[in-house]
Amino acid sequence: MNNIYQNILKSVLEKKKLLAVLIDPDKFPVENAASFLQKVNTSQATHVFVGGSTVDDFVTEILVLEIKKYTQLPVVLFPGDVTQITNKADAILFLSLISGRNPEYLIGKHIKAVSKLQRSTLEVVPTGYLLIESGKVTAVERVTGEKPLSRSNIQEVADTAYAGQLLGMKLIYLEAGSGAQSALTRTMISEVKKTLNIPLIVGGGIRSKQQLDEAYKAGADLVVIGTAFEEHTTFFEELKREKHYESP
Repeated sequence: MNNIYQNILKSVLEKKKLLAVLIDPDKFPVENAASFLQKVNTSQATHVFVGGSTVDDFVTEILVLEIKKYTQLPVVLFPGDVTQITNKADAILFLSLISGRNPEYLIGKHIKAVSKLQRSTLEVVPTGYLLIESGKVTAVERVTGEKPLSRSNIQEVADTAYAGQLLGMKLIYLEAGSGAQSALTRTMISEVKKTLNIPLIVGGGIRSKQQLDEAYKAGADLVVIGTAFEEHTTFFEELKREKHYESP
């Protein structure tokens, strides 16, 4: 499977909204993969993202191999560290934490990843990652030591996203964090989207179909849901498949 980014661009042009299910290897029991992916396959999900802030060595690859047994959806790495890179996935979001100023998460981790990526067949998608305050301290904050951007300063968030585009990022990812107490506002999503000519990903705090629809209406091209599916698998019933993910 390849050309995942081109497929995202195609979907944006055709005004098709995308949905990724995020699976955290540190929290997800591998033995649950078959039943969980069965629900994913009957939903509107178009991608499976795999990753977390803190994951033990080799756990990600084991999980990706198991996921691949039960779904044809593209599996995209959403790594918190170099140790989560595995060639068994289809693509990787090459995340740069542009909302922070820690050089390790702006470029340091990327340099350490290069030798692995050069030997892999993964499709690498440069992604500007913005952490937005969510009402609680997130795992990303604890691991990176970075503070999130304020929800009240939408202009700073929009400017940061646009700076990421100017730096050559192919995606911008607005993240409220795993288990966020509240989703990002429609106003914030809309204002950020207005500045961009590249796809916008939104994640964190979305726990209902209404919130999902609001994120789409505000301008999100791809929405990521993780915790809501882990805690309320009946959520899948609200998201019965409408269209399949089409390969180019």
